[in-house]
Amino acid sequence: MVNQLDPPSELVVDRRRVNRRATGSKGAIHEKHGVVDQRKIERRRQIDPTTCERDYSEQEIDFMKAMDDYKRRSGRQFPTWSEVLEVLHSMGYRKVAEPTDISL
Repeated sequence: MVNQLDPPSELVVDRRRVNRRATGSKGAIHEKHGVVDQRKIERRRQIDPTTCERDYSEQEIDFMKAMDDYKRRSGRQFPTWSEVLEVLHSMGYRKVAEPTDISL
């Protein structure tokens, strides 16, 4: 007669023992001639992927970084317009008076 084992009442999977960096399953980008560690590539998470083909000015990149920093600090993925204005003010932007007509 064959000895049968009772199935375990609970299944435990310890995911901490898996070294994903060593296996290359996550955190690496495969290229034609090898694998590049993604941690060494500058992250572009703050740039909208629908417009990433565009060349941004230095001011635009500064604003995107400031917004990304704000969203990370505040934990808000979609800031309100008031919060966007707050970020602009923190960067030093101010509304200036409209030019007056001197031709009187």
